[in-house]
Amino acid sequence: MKAAAFAYARATSVVNALELLAAHGEKAKVLSGGQSLMPAMNLRLVSPDIVVDIGGLAELRGIVLRGDKLIIGALTRHVDLLRSPEVAVHAPLLGNAVTHVAHPAIRNRGTVGGSLAHADPASELPACMVALDATVVVRGLDGERRITATEFFKGIYETALSLEELLVAVELPVAGERATFFFQEYARRHGDYAIVGLAARAVVENGTFADLQLGFFAVGARPLLAAAARKLINISITPTTLAEAAAALASELDPQEDQQASAAMRRHLAMVLLRRCVAALLLRPELDTGVTW
Repeated sequence: MKAAAFAYARATSVVNALELLAAHGEKAKVLSGGQSLMPAMNLRLVSPDIVVDIGGLAELRGIVLRGDKLIIGALTRHVDLLRSPEVAVHAPLLGNAVTHVAHPAIRNRGTVGGSLAHADPASELPACMVALDATVVVRGLDGERRITATEFFKGIYETALSLEELLVAVELPVAGERATFFFQEYARRHGDYAIVGLAARAVVENGTFADLQLGFFAVGARPLLAAAARKLINISITPTTLAEAAAALASELDPQEDQQASAAMRRHLAMVLLRRCVAALLLRPELDTGVTW
């Protein structure tokens, strides 16, 4: 199957792209890397009247350190995250996560902004942004808005972006010297859609968590910043306290059943990931029960 007929416009600037979106509203779709949009169009899941191509806008590309913020342009490719020394030092979780995104051909063209705007609940980068306290920068003809990652993702393929706005960048607080990270996902094959995954940031002091952010994905309609993490901060982690946190997490999850896995399997794997994350970050392998899929 091929896409329905559509008009094509190559934006010459961000303002030009915004003017096109304002003129066409819900009939327009933005093309950045195209790794999500084009398959959806070919399957007739979406049929825009016009595609607004922003791929040539150099102003939306690049990774810059400004003070205590790491600014990543919306058109920065996945492969650029892997190659960036700034990301390696200040946001290494992103580099770890990107190695799990599809395959090299996809990573070479897929963009950060495209991934976030697409808001696939099984996607790695949205969960990372939630765990890293990111701010998503969107622009309309009336100016810019800054939206926290936890507020940006609304549901399956749904974000806080309006039809006449463009995601232009994401801002990340730089990782402090004491920050540590964890990333793992389960998929049937490397590069397949995740069945369940976890992106985490922590600060460990004297063998306990001074801070812990757990960003689960593929366990609901949007990435989940688990409130259960608060049960593990500033306390001694024992099998009992970890079990209590796992029970609290279970009440937060809303996994869906599909062809890949049942809801029960996703819930089970999320519990496994929680234990493995805590064990890895605290360097205490005895907290990992060793339960596998």
